[in-house]
Amino acid sequence: MTWKVYAIVLPLVFIAGIVDAIAGGGGLISLPAYLLAGLPPHAAIATNKLSSSFGTALTAWRFHRNRLIDWKLAIPGVIAAIIGSSIGSNLSLIVSEKVMTYLLYIILPVSAAIVLNKHLFADHAKEEELVGRKAAVISSAAALIIGIYDGFYGPGTGTFLIIAFTVFAKMGIAHANAQTKVINLTTNLTALAVFLLNGQVMLVLGVLAAICNMAGNYIGSGLAMKNGAALARPVILFVLGLLLLKVIGII
Repeated sequence: MTWKVYAIVLPLVFIAGIVDAIAGGGGLISLPAYLLAGLPPHAAIATNKLSSSFGTALTAWRFHRNRLIDWKLAIPGVIAAIIGSSIGSNLSLIVSEKVMTYLLYIILPVSAAIVLNKHLFADHAKEEELVGRKAAVISSAAALIIGIYDGFYGPGTGTFLIIAFTVFAKMGIAHANAQTKVINLTTNLTALAVFLLNGQVMLVLGVLAAICNMAGNYIGSGLAMKNGAALARPVILFVLGLLLLKVIGII
């Protein structure tokens, strides 16, 4: 670890925390930050789980404190998220570093295209949200499927969950965002446990990045969501542009 690694990772992870708390998609900034700093794919994904877990935990706590989380709906989703993230993270460890590198450069722009789609990231709620068993089944299915993705890779998970909850469970964005933080925290912690057991996490860098991510999440969770899209898009595109320059050898 050189000072350049910290100089690249820490500021970008702070910004990622702000973006993630407001609109999700912070991983589209934080994971490329680790890759830009020169970490190999497995270590980048694993260390990113450490830093993002702390930031997501802080945001989830703030939503809980303001009584925005429906725990009857969240608990089945948490169970499904643990299963999905366990599958995804163990699958990630099986894939070679070379293959993971190629996959990252394919998945990153695809994830970004979805996250930056203005038509998907909108409030699809009707006058009445789905409630009871149907809502629990839909949210649990989303938690399982997206949990597999988050364990394997991660960026965009928060936004994907918000889209799933608003489109299929008819939640309003405020409700969907609160439920998303619980599920995303679960998938992060589950994957982190798997990566820690397999020695993939760079602890010092991850802890310092976690502090920066928590600071960003704390600021972001207090901002209006409508400002999130305006902030997220240019930052995500800028960071992905830097990663592209690194891939082609310009930087």
